Amino acid sequence: MSITKRFWISLLFSLPMLANMILMPFGWMMPGGNWTQLALTTVIMWISARPFWQSAWASFTKHHSNMDTLVAIGTVTAYLYSIYAMATHQAVFFESAAFVTTFVLLGQVFEERMRNNASNAVEKLVDLQAKDAEVMRDGKLVKIPLSEVVVGDIIRVKPGQKVAVDGVITEGTSTIDESMVTGESMPVEKKAGDKVIGSTINSNGTFMFKAEKVGNDTMLSQIVDLVKKAQNSHAPIQNLTDKVSDIFVPVVLIIAILTFMIWYVFLDASVANSLIFAVSVVVIACPCALGLATPTALMVGTGRSAKMGILIKNGEVLEAVNEIKTVVFDKTGTITVGKPEVTDIVGNEQEVLSVATGLEQSSEHPLASAIVKKSESMNIKTPQVADFKAIEGKGVEALINGKKSFVGNDKLLDDVEIGKELEQQVVELQEQAKTVVFVGVENQVVGLIAIQDAPKETSKEAIADLKARGLKTVMLTGDNQRVAEAIAKQVGIDEVIADVLPSEKADHVKSIQESGKVAFVGDGINDAPALTVADVGIAMGSGTDIAIESGGIVLVKNDLRDVDKALALSKKTFNRIKLNLFWAFIYNVLGIPVAAGIFFGIGLTLSPELAGLAMAFSSLSVVTSSMLLNKARITSKAKAA
Repeated sequence: MSITKRFWISLLFSLPMLANMILMPFGWMMPGGNWTQLALTTVIMWISARPFWQSAWASFTKHHSNMDTLVAIGTVTAYLYSIYAMATHQAVFFESAAFVTTFVLLGQVFEERMRNNASNAVEKLVDLQAKDAEVMRDGKLVKIPLSEVVVGDIIRVKPGQKVAVDGVITEGTSTIDESMVTGESMPVEKKAGDKVIGSTINSNGTFMFKAEKVGNDTMLSQIVDLVKKAQNSHAPIQNLTDKVSDIFVPVVLIIAILTFMIWYVFLDASVANSLIFAVSVVVIACPCALGLATPTALMVGTGRSAKMGILIKNGEVLEAVNEIKTVVFDKTGTITVGKPEVTDIVGNEQEVLSVATGLEQSSEHPLASAIVKKSESMNIKTPQVADFKAIEGKGVEALINGKKSFVGNDKLLDDVEIGKELEQQVVELQEQAKTVVFVGVENQVVGLIAIQDAPKETSKEAIADLKARGLKTVMLTGDNQRVAEAIAKQVGIDEVIADVLPSEKADHVKSIQESGKVAFVGDGINDAPALTVADVGIAMGSGTDIAIESGGIVLVKNDLRDVDKALALSKKTFNRIKLNLFWAFIYNVLGIPVAAGIFFGIGLTLSPELAGLAMAFSSLSVVTSSMLLNKARITSKAKAA
C-alpha cells in the first residue's frame, strides 16, 4: 500500500480521537469510550504502522537499527501499554500511538511529493521525445512510430516539428531550438553536414537528415539515464549519515529507558507519565530528517543541472568538487574550437599538399582533416601510398612513388634535416599560435603546413571565472611549447605542459594531484585515461563517446563557461547537504532534553503526538531546504566581483 493511502487511513481513524480530546473538557464522551479508541488504533497499527515495525524487525534480525526502529518502538509501546492500562482501569493514551503514526506518515507524504517534484526533470526530458517520424521508405515519405525508426533512415522535418532522433542533415537548412537538451536559449543554425539532436524543435526550415542514433543511443535517452543514475546515487557523506543512524538509534533507546527509570523510580511519577516521557524521547529522536538530507538535495541539484545542460553523474562528484585546487584542460576541441584550418603553406604547394594528403587521408585527427580539406579545395591529386606506418607521438610515414615520405610534428626533427630558413619560419608561425606540420621526403623537410585552431570565444571568460574562484589553470597538450603558450596567453591559462604524448596525459595529471585535487576537462579518446584518473573528470558533450563515458560531469553545450557553472552548482548542492545534515542533527539533539522532561519544572513538555508532529515538520523543513536549490543563483565569481 502506498504511503499516501496509509496516511489517509491513519488520519481518518485518528480524527474521532482528536475530536474526543478537544471536546472532552466540555463534557462530551466518545461513544464506546476506550473500546472505540482501541478499535480505531488497532486499524491504524495494523494497516498504517505495520510497515514501520516490519522494517524495524528486519533490521533487528541483521543486528542493525534504522529510522523505523524508533517509530515502531514508540508506537507499539504506547499501544501495548494502553491495552494494559485499559485492563487495569488506568488512563490510556491510544491517541499517542495513532497521532504519532499519522504525523510520521505526514512527513513521509511531504517527502514523497518533494521527491516527485525533484525528479520532474527526468519526466520532462522523457516527455520531450517525438512520438513519430516522417521517413523515406521505398521512395515515399511515410509517417511511422518512433520505435520503428532505424539507423540509416532518411527523415524529413518540417517547421515546428520535433527532430525524431540524432543524425546528420543531408539536405536543407534551418534553425533549431536545442534549449530543452543543451540549455542553450538561442536557436542554432543548421545546414547539410551538421548534426541534429533528437527531440529538439525545428524552427523555420524544412530539411532531411540521416538517422545515426536511435532508441536508447540518442543523446536525450543517455541524458535521462545519467540523471536517473545520479538521483539514485549516494554521496560519500551519506555513509556518515548511515553510521550516525546506526549509533544514534541505540543511544536514543538507552536514553528513553533511563528517562522512564528516572521519572518512575526517582521522581515518583506514574507508569503512564513516565512512559509518555520515554515514548516522546523515542519519537522526537527519529532521524528521518537526517536520512532525507542527502538524497533530496542530490535529486534537486542533479535535476537542475540537467536543465542547464550539465550532467552530473553521481554524488561522489559533488563531494570531490569541493576540494578541487587545479583545473587541467586539453587544448584541441576544449579550449579551442576543434576545427583547425590551414593558414600557410611553405614550399612547393602542390608537392607539399600532395605528400601530406596522401599520408593523412585515412587519419581522423583534426589536423589531418584540415589538410585533406585544404587539398580538396585546391583539387590536389592524392598519390598512392605503400608501407604506411604511424610513429607514436610524432607523425606518419610511407612510401610515395618509391620514396620514403613523412608528415608530423617537430619531434620528427631529431631524425631529419631542415634548412635554417625553414627553421626561422617555423618559429615565426608558432609564435602566431599556429601549429606547424612538417612534410618531408627522404629525410629532408621539403615544406611546412601551418594550421590554426582558434580559441573558442568563451574560453577566456571561462578561464577568468575559474581563476576568480582561486583555482589554478593548466593546459595539457601534445602541441609544441610555443603554440601552446601562445594559446594560453590569449585565454589566460596559468601554466602550460606541452609536447605530451597521449599515453602520458594521465601521468601528468597524477603528478599535479600531488599538490591537491584535480579536475580534468577534455573531449577526445586520448583524454579518456586522464578523465578517469582525475578527481573530477569533465567531458565536453561534443566529444567522443568514450570521453563522455569517462567523465564524471558532461557539458552538453560544449561551452567552457559551463565548467564554472558545474563547479558552482556542485558546491551549492554539497553545501546544502551539509546544511541539511547539521539542522537535522541539531534538531534531534535539542529535542531530546525537552521530550525527556528536563524542563518540566518550567512547564515545557512534549507529548508523543506533538513530538511526532514536530518530527514531520523537521523532515518537511529539510526537503524544503533542498527544493530551494532550484532558486539558488548560479553566478561566476568573476562577474560577482
